[in-house]
Amino acid sequence: MTRRVLSIATLYPNAERPTFGTFVARQFEALATRGDWDVTVIDPIGLPPIAAGRYAAMAKAATDAVENGVSVLRPRFPLIPALSARWNPSLIARTVLPIARRLHAERPFALVDAQFFYPDGPAAAKVARALRLPLSIKARGADIHYWGAQGFARRRMLDAARQAAGLLSVSEALKTDMVALGMPKDMTTVHYTGLDRAAFRPLERAAARTLVSALPNLAVPRSGPLLLTVGALIPRKGQALVIRALALLPGDVRLALAGTGADEAMLRSLAAGLGLSRRVHFLGSVRHDQLPQLLSAADAMVLPAASEGLANAWVEALACGTPIVIADAGGARELLNTPQAGRIVARDAASIAAGIAELLAHPSSQQAVAALVERFSWDANATALAEYYARISG
Repeated sequence: MTRRVLSIATLYPNAERPTFGTFVARQFEALATRGDWDVTVIDPIGLPPIAAGRYAAMAKAATDAVENGVSVLRPRFPLIPALSARWNPSLIARTVLPIARRLHAERPFALVDAQFFYPDGPAAAKVARALRLPLSIKARGADIHYWGAQGFARRRMLDAARQAAGLLSVSEALKTDMVALGMPKDMTTVHYTGLDRAAFRPLERAAARTLVSALPNLAVPRSGPLLLTVGALIPRKGQALVIRALALLPGDVRLALAGTGADEAMLRSLAAGLGLSRRVHFLGSVRHDQLPQLLSAADAMVLPAASEGLANAWVEALACGTPIVIADAGGARELLNTPQAGRIVARDAASIAAGIAELLAHPSSQQAVAALVERFSWDANATALAEYYARISG
């Protein structure tokens, strides 16, 4: 018998942000493919009273669709940018609840799910309570480390956690952080990310480098060691540290930054100030189907984030046979347990540069690096999620 799950997920791709939260979409698409769970996602789109600039594009993206077997609804809810974080859970719940009631009356759900702890978790808690359904909330990293440090958010997160029938964490390390915040250990299950094994696999490095250097939207240099950083251009991800580390490496080493974000102007200025403008390449938002070629072309993927759960970018890089240089954050030590696959370093330019230099001096075969993540797949992720949902929903 097919059962239904309703997920509230502000972390979900749409037409305006196609690479935002793709791992959430892949998870639910894999779950829907199994046939034992029917998935409905409500991805609320926050818009200010006057939707100008990027919000005008977001307004156009607020459309409903069935996407790869998942029913996705994108209602709009009101927000005041940078000011309404305190009230967003209530604003989301007020928008979502009438839709959830209607859908539940048509075909009942077995549980309500949230894919990020704030604001999704408290909003989903309100919906689950109104529908008298079990609640599940998944923690992914920044929700615990950033929002958990905000008093108003932490209180609402802990209330939602106490209501939940079960909690998910993307790593053992993040589970420990959740418990330290006051969440129940015995109700928290570690649920590792998945991986598209058909897409993310080793492509011969020289051939991949030739390919991505010829693509107009990438156009990375054809020669010299290539470092790649994948992630939003925000302080937590540590791109500024990577640029400073580049200044300590030989002049033929290049750095490509895949991602967009508020730090871009600052990072460009930093690169220029260090005389590195010709060695640092800003790629912008990279299409997900081009990411395997770009990862395979790189000699190392460098992402010294201050906090993580267990980053999909780590797993995807390793699956392409590309070693990683990362900080000791989140599930780093659960993933990286052999020097062949990379280095865990301190978050300073000298340590990052030393880790990169070691990898460049002693390269491993792509196949040996990729072997480290053989256990990751979206099928395995979906199987574990289906079993967990069945367990907490009775």
